[in-house]
Parts: sequence; C-alpha cells; structure tokens
Amino acid sequence: MRQIKQACRDFLDLAETHSRKWQRALQYEREQRTRLEETIEQLAKQHNSLERACRGAPTLPSSSTEVSSTSKARVRRIKGETSDEDEETEYFDAMENAPEFITVTTDPTRHRRTGSNISGTSSDQTETWNLDDHAFDCQHQASFSAESRGVKSNRKRRTQIPDKPNYSLNLWSIMKNCIGKELSKIPMPVNFNEPLSMLQRLTEDLEYHELLDKAARCDSPAEQMCYVAAFSVSSYSTTTHRTAKPFNPLLGETFELDRREESGFRSLCEQVSHHPPAAAHHVYSKHGWTLWQEITIASKFRGKYLSIMPLGTIHLQFNCGGNHYVWRKVTSTVHNIIVGKLWIDQSGEIEIINSKTKDKCQLKFSPYSYFSRECARKVTGMVTDSESKASYVLSGTWDEKMEFAKVVESSQDGTSCEGKQKTVYQTLPPKVLWRKYPLPDNAENMYYFSELALTLNELESGTAPTDSRLRPDQRLMENGEWEEANVEKQRLEEKQRAVRRSREAEVATAAEEGREHEPYQPVWFEKKEDPITGEEVYVYKGGYWECKETQDWKTCPDIF
Repeated sequence: MRQIKQACRDFLDLAETHSRKWQRALQYEREQRTRLEETIEQLAKQHNSLERACRGAPTLPSSSTEVSSTSKARVRRIKGETSDEDEETEYFDAMENAPEFITVTTDPTRHRRTGSNISGTSSDQTETWNLDDHAFDCQHQASFSAESRGVKSNRKRRTQIPDKPNYSLNLWSIMKNCIGKELSKIPMPVNFNEPLSMLQRLTEDLEYHELLDKAARCDSPAEQMCYVAAFSVSSYSTTTHRTAKPFNPLLGETFELDRREESGFRSLCEQVSHHPPAAAHHVYSKHGWTLWQEITIASKFRGKYLSIMPLGTIHLQFNCGGNHYVWRKVTSTVHNIIVGKLWIDQSGEIEIINSKTKDKCQLKFSPYSYFSRECARKVTGMVTDSESKASYVLSGTWDEKMEFAKVVESSQDGTSCEGKQKTVYQTLPPKVLWRKYPLPDNAENMYYFSELALTLNELESGTAPTDSRLRPDQRLMENGEWEEANVEKQRLEEKQRAVRRSREAEVATAAEEGREHEPYQPVWFEKKEDPITGEEVYVYKGGYWECKETQDWKTCPDIF
C-alpha cells in the first residue's frame, strides 16, 4: 500500500512538472504565432507597396510580356512553395510520386482486335483503332472554335464583357480574421469575386458536353467510361487562371441554360439550402444522357492557402444501355493568398463507378510539388472491370488534355518501390480523348472567362425572376461599377437575413403552439433518398420548362 501511495506521489510530481513544461511551450508557440502574424501583415503591406510601384513603371511590349509570363509565373510559384508553410502542407518527393504501374506502348500491328469492344475493322497489317465513327482524330485537335465543334445556332452569342477594373485591395486586412472559418459565412466585397454565381460556375461543367454525346454512342462500357472520365477531368480546365470566387447564390436563386438548338441539352440549377450552402443541378440531353448532382461547397482559409472541398455525388445515366455512373469531385487549393501570385491546384482521387456493370475508373490528381520531376497538374487513371482487370490506361493533365490507351497485356515487374510490386501494362498507342479549348482574345482582362463563360451572364428573355442573370449586384460588377455592386450586395444579403429571421420566428411560434411548421422547400427540386448512395439528396421534380413556356412564375420567391 505504501508503495502504491509513493507511486501516486511520484506520478503527481511528474505530471505537475510536465504540465508546467507544456504550459511554457504553449506560451512560446502563442508568442511565435503573434510574431508570425505581424511579420505576414508587414509582408502584405510591402507587397501592396511594390504592386503600386509596379503600376507606375513602364510596361514591356505585349509580345515580350506574353513570352515571359509563363516562366515568371513558374518562378513565383516555386518561390511560394519554398517559403514558410504550415504543418498542414504536404510535401511529396519524387519517390512518393512514383507511379503504381508502368505502361509500355507496344506495336499495334502485333495485336488484332478481339470481340466487339472497339468498333471498326482490323487486319494483320494495320490497326486503325477508331473508337466509333465520331471519335477524336489527333490530326484535327488544333482548332476548337465554335464552328469546328459543330455548334450551329441562329443566335449570335456575345464574345466579350467589360474589362475588369484595376482596383487594389489589401487582402490581408480582410483575410487575417478568417483563418479556420467557413468562408460562406463571412461577408466579402465583390473585389474578391468574378461576375458569375456559383450556379453558373456549376453549369460550366458542361463546357465539354460533347464528350458525353460521344460516350452515349459507345457500345463498350469500358470505352464509355473513358469518355466519362475525360468529362470529369475537363471541368477543372476552367480553373487554371480563375482565382476569383463566384457569387454565393441567394436561397431560391436559379440559373437555366437552354442550349437545345446548339448542343441539344437543357440545364437547371437552384440554390436549395443556404447554411450549409447547397445547389441542385439537373441536365437533360436529347443525345441520350441525363446528369444530376447536388453540390455543397465547404471552404477553409488556412493562413497561406484556401481549401475548397466540393461535397456531393454526381450522377450520369445513359438511355441506351442504362449505364449509370457516379463520382465525387476532388479538393481545389488556392495558393499564395497573402503574398505572391494566386494559383490553383487540384489534388485527390476520383473514383467513377458504373453501378450497372461495376466497372471502375480510378483517377489520381497529383498535387504540385517542388521536389517532383513529374509534370504539373498531372492526372493518371485506370479503367478496370468488375473483376479488377485493367482495360484502359488514362493519362494527361487537368488543364490541357487527356489521352487513353487500350491495355493488351499486363505483367508483374520484378523490381519494387517501397515494398510495393509494380504492374507493367502493354498498351496500344495512346489516343487523345479531350483537349482544352483556347481562351478568347483579351481573356486576361475578362476574368479569364472561356467562350462559354462569357455567355452565361448574357441577358435572355423569359427566364425565371430568380435567375442569376437578373441579380443586380452581379450585373453592376460585370459592368465595372464595383462600389455600387458592393452596396447592392449588402442590400441583398440583409434582405435574405430578414427573410431567414422571419422564418425562424415562425418556427419558434409553431413550436410554442405545439403545431408543426413546414420547413423551407425549394421550388423545382425535392429531397429523396438516392437508391445508389443511400443519401438524402435534392432531385429535379419537373415543371420549370413548362412554367417558362406559359411564363407562370407565381411560385418563385422575391429574392432580388
């Protein structure tokens, strides 16, 4: 008993000693953090002073500026990566980025096609390897104007918007109080924004919709999966230079995109929840596919970088064959929030599953690393069947192009990396699946909008009164009237807060009276259980396009 008491005393003495030690260490860390914040704020002030000084300096000729812009951006990005990073930053060296498999291109004349996976004809002498009658030809990938994409319309869409004003902004003065917070709950001036709403940015995923048109014509689920994978990657190509944030939609805000004449599809988005912010999206194409998703954006400011995490599942179903694909988006990271040039990276994995055939495609978005010899923005992937047998290898970058190659043979490599055995895949020569369209002229002064993005906020007749095109603060910003846009943005947000307070008061009154109160219900979407994921999600319940034909918008709320 005496020994137990002595052991307890020793433990208490030791605990008190360590407690004082950790308290001193914690105090030291707090002081270090305070000094670091002061240092970063000073750097931000110096950065702003340098920017103002640069604006007064003579500019280089446009040709030399264009030639050197890429190399300068790369130098700035490397400097940003090697500067002070916090403990959450991930570093990857060349060994960690080593691929899990190796591909070897084989002579196509040695392999005949078997089965009906790839349409076309083959012979002993040659391998044409056309995926279908409408497959991409590598020799015709240079030009991607609207005419070359086969887009025909009697309507002339706009090709430019007013140039972005050159307004200075002390980023640190606003962001220093936002560390670790959810940015959707923090009021931000329009100076951080681009003149598009999140609903319009979500619709931008359809820029390369022709990939789904081609997928709908594939006979083989494995080939179809390749096009779906390329489509999932293509949605990130618009983010390369788009560092500004879209407008947070108001509750009940909608955005329609009716491109039946040009492209054969109709798209509708609605903001179905405000906290957490969530948008529901539904697209129907006459070319044989339907896409729907509910996306919630979670964002955290980490001090030097901003993490944007889309939550939610994307569904894509094809009429012919009934193949149903599901996947989720990867994390986007905005770097150099405080000092340096903003740049965006994508990292993580996308697993696309065909719920009918159980085929899978695993796509890996490699994060940028100063220590890696791999190319920046690299994406690699593998298409496998229900028995995990590989059929296609995918490779490329999310900002330029994706290629795929058919696997003809696989074997285990005798060498191993970090105890892992590699698989060697022999493939046919790769073919281009997708290539990014070039940006319009003067894009750098128009928020780096693509051809599609330039048309999204163009006024159209007959849209719902809740359509993003009719949002006044966004329209003022697009016209270059940023001060007026900030005033209007505050008015709209206060109007939304007043409606929410009124709704909360009704809920409280109903609870006191012992009666049920109907929660907020979206106009065009309703919550149902997803039969594949088991989650409660908002799906399109119909009626929007019928109301547009009759111009019957009485169910729409007054949000603007």
